[in-house]
Amino acid sequence: MYKKLPLFISIFFVLTHLLACNTNKGSKPNIIYILADDLGYGDVSCYNENSKIKTPNMDQLAANGILFTDAHTSSSVCTPTRYGILTGRYNWRSRLKQKVLYGYDKALISQDRLTIAQFLKDNGYKTAGIGKWHLGWEWNNIEKGAKNIDFSKPIKNGPTSLGFDYFYGFCGSLDMDPYVWVENKMPTMVPTKITENPNPQTKWRKGLISDDFVHEQILPEITQRTVKYINEHANGEKPFFVYMPLPAPHTPILPTKEFKGKSGLDNIYGDFVLMVDWVVGEVVTALEKQGITENTLIVFTSDNGCSPQADFEQLSSKGHNPSYTFRGHKADIFEGGHRVPYLMTWKGTINPDQSDQLVCTTDFFATVADIIGVDFPDNVAEDSFSHLPATNLNSKAETRTSIIHHSVYGSFAYRKENWKVNFCPGSGGWSYPHPRKDKELLKSLPKVQLYNLEEDIAEENNLEAKYPDIVKQFKKEMLEIIDNGRSTPGMKQANDKVKKWPQLDKLR
Repeated sequence: MYKKLPLFISIFFVLTHLLACNTNKGSKPNIIYILADDLGYGDVSCYNENSKIKTPNMDQLAANGILFTDAHTSSSVCTPTRYGILTGRYNWRSRLKQKVLYGYDKALISQDRLTIAQFLKDNGYKTAGIGKWHLGWEWNNIEKGAKNIDFSKPIKNGPTSLGFDYFYGFCGSLDMDPYVWVENKMPTMVPTKITENPNPQTKWRKGLISDDFVHEQILPEITQRTVKYINEHANGEKPFFVYMPLPAPHTPILPTKEFKGKSGLDNIYGDFVLMVDWVVGEVVTALEKQGITENTLIVFTSDNGCSPQADFEQLSSKGHNPSYTFRGHKADIFEGGHRVPYLMTWKGTINPDQSDQLVCTTDFFATVADIIGVDFPDNVAEDSFSHLPATNLNSKAETRTSIIHHSVYGSFAYRKENWKVNFCPGSGGWSYPHPRKDKELLKSLPKVQLYNLEEDIAEENNLEAKYPDIVKQFKKEMLEIIDNGRSTPGMKQANDKVKKWPQLDKLR
C-alpha cells in the first residue's frame, strides 16, 4: 500500500502503524470480565472440534482476540477461584483451605487487601460488580445467628467496601439461600417465604426467598443490568470496569423457555450453555451499539471445570464431553477440574492469535496493571503474572513458568513446563478415585502422581516411580512458593494464619 509514496513518507506511515500497535499499552480501556460458572473447556466450540454445543458469540471473541489453550483457575471450585481473580493471590493463602463459602458465611477478602476493583478505582475507573458474589459478607445481625438477620438493614464487608462503586447481585451460588438481591449494601426486599427445588439438575437448597428473586430470571436480569450499565457509562468521563460473575451453567440448570431444547442434546445443560453464549452476545452488542468495542478489553473464562450435575454420561451418549480430552471435572486436581476456556479480546489493539502460554486466573490483576502502565505495592497480587507478553503489545513483565493447582478438599498439584505432580493418590475431588468414597482403593495407590502432559494429557500413566527426582524437586519448589507467601519476585509475604492446615502438613 506504500509503494507509490516517496520513501521517507512510506517509512513514516509504517512507523506510525507499528507504534499504533503498541502505544495503547498504558492507556485505559474499559474492562469487562465475564466469569461463567462451571463451564467446561469442551463446552466452548472454538476449543473443542468435536463439541455438540455451538457457541458463536464466544467463538467470535476468540476470532477477535487471544485464545489461551493452557489456562487454569486457581482452584477447582467456586469461592476460592473468585478470591484469586479479585486479589491476584492464590486462594489457599487465605483462611479457606478447602471447600467453598455458603450464603451466611462471613467475608473471605479482608478489608485491608487491595482488590482489582479498588486498584482500578484508585486509577480513575468506575467499577461495578453484577452477579454472583460467593465471597461472603456480613448480613445485619448475623452474629446472633441466621434466624436473627435483619434484611431491612445494610450488609457489611461486601463488594462496595472492596472497591466496587456499584454492586447488584446475590450472596452465593444460585442454589444457596438466602435468595435475596442486594443492591450496593441494601437487600432489595425482605424475604418472607421458604423455597426448595429437590430435582437433581434444577436443584436449589431450602431457604428464605424474597418475592423479587425468581431463579429462572436471574441470568436475564444480570444481563439486562450489565447492558444498562454499559449504556449509562459508555461515554462517561471515566473508563469503566465491570466484573460480571454469572450463576450459569451451574445448578440450578434453568434455561429460559426460548433456550429449552435449543442444543438438541436432550439435556438442559447444553441449553443453558447456549444461554451463557447469548449473554456474551448481548454484552458485545451493547458495546457495538455504543461504539466502544475498540476501547474495551473483554475477558471471558470459567471459575472451574464442568460439574458432574451436567450428566456426563448422557452428554457422552450424544458425542459431547464438557472436559474435552482431560481427565476429571469440577472439584478435581486433574486437568478437567481447573483447565478452562480463557479468551481475551481488545478489538483493534490485541491481534487475534492462539497462545499456549501458561495462565492462571490470578493473573488478571497483573495483566490489567500492565495494560494501564501502573505498578502495585509489593504486598499485593502476590501470585499474579501479566499475560500481556503473549500478545502483540510490548511488555517487559515476567511470564508465568509454573502454577500450583488446588482441589475442593485442599489437595495440591504443581505444574512446570510439561510435567505435573499431583500430591494425592486420587482425584482430590469428586471423580473416581474419590478421596472419601474410595479410601480402601487409595491405600493401594502411590501417594503422588506424576504426569507428562505433553505425552499424556489424560493423566493415565503415573510416572512417579520412574522419575522420583522430578517429584522431589517439584515438592521442594512448591513448598518454597507456599512458605514465601508469593510466587512472583519480591519481599516475602505471610499467608493468612489458621490453626490447622492438614493438607500442607502432609507435604512436610
